Amino acid sequence: MPHPPTSKSKTPEQSAILERYTQRFEKLKRDLQRVGCFCKGTVLKRMMKCGKAHCACATNPAKRHGPYFELTYKVHGKTVNVKLSSQAAPLYQTASRQHRKLKTVLHHLEKLSQTILRHQAKLAHSKRHS
Repeated sequence: MPHPPTSKSKTPEQSAILERYTQRFEKLKRDLQRVGCFCKGTVLKRMMKCGKAHCACATNPAKRHGPYFELTYKVHGKTVNVKLSSQAAPLYQTASRQHRKLKTVLHHLEKLSQTILRHQAKLAHSKRHS
């Protein structure tokens, strides 16, 4: 069965669309190169009770000890907590943000890659039948 004549006229338009998607894909790859050191997890700042009954921290939340910093993340469904020094905490906070950025860029790359592949397949099909 012959294809409608519009399939030939859509090929340049499809090529232009594909080119825009490809440019966006290349930009995302450059964004990926700018991701710094990263780690999975969240940095928590905790104020703790010491457990002594007569300590002020037992009754007054403003008098709790700390801050103490922890990196928390999951491994095989189990939560892992790693104690951090107050000097290391900002480094791990930055690394945690970088991990989220990495995941976002990879997600966009995956979606865009699927879109590009669909358009490439349509374009190949149009060229084959023209």
